[in-house]
Amino acid sequence: MITQKQIIRKSITVICITVMLFSCSNNTDEVSDFLKDKNLPIGKAKDAYHVYKDSGRITSKLITPLLLDFSNREKHPYSEFPEGVKIINFSNKNKDSVTITGKYALTYSKTEISEIKGNVVVVNHTDKSRLQTEQLFWDQKTQYFVSEKPFVLFKEQDTIYGIGFECKEDLSKHLAKKTTGRLESEKIKL
Repeated sequence: MITQKQIIRKSITVICITVMLFSCSNNTDEVSDFLKDKNLPIGKAKDAYHVYKDSGRITSKLITPLLLDFSNREKHPYSEFPEGVKIINFSNKNKDSVTITGKYALTYSKTEISEIKGNVVVVNHTDKSRLQTEQLFWDQKTQYFVSEKPFVLFKEQDTIYGIGFECKEDLSKHLAKKTTGRLESEKIKL
C-alpha cells in the first residue's frame, strides 16, 4: 500500500528532475565556445572516406582512420588527421593520377594549405615517379609542394637525393636543392 510519504517523495523527485531538464540549455554557440576554450574538436570521424566532386566528376578521395574537425577556430580553422591520411587525385579520365600518403596531417581551410608529416610518399601513377620525404607542405590552390627536409625523388631513369625541393602536384617541373644522385641528360650540341 502506498503511503502519503511515498507519494510526496515521488512528487518531489519528479518536480526536481523536471526542473533540471528544463534548466539545461543547448545553445550551440556556448558548446562551440566551450570546445574552443578546451582546445577540443567540434567533430570527430572514424574511418572517414570523403569524395570530392567538381561538376559531377570525382576529382579526389580522402581516406583516413581518424579526422578531427577544429573548424570552430575563428582565425585558423583546421582539420587534423592524427592517424595518417591517403589522398587520391584523379585525372580527367577518372584514373589515379597522384596519390599522397603520410602518417600525420593538418589542413587549414582558410588558406587551403596542408602539412603532411611522417613517411610522406607522393606517387604520380601516370609517369611512374615517386617522392619520399618526412615533411611536405601542399598549397592546394596552386597545386604546389614545398619541403625543406631531405627527400628522394625517383623518376623513370633518375634517382635524385637532396635537402629541400619545390614541385607541381604531379611531381613535374621540380626545383631540387642540395642534390646528389644519378641523373641522365641529353647531349646538347653547341
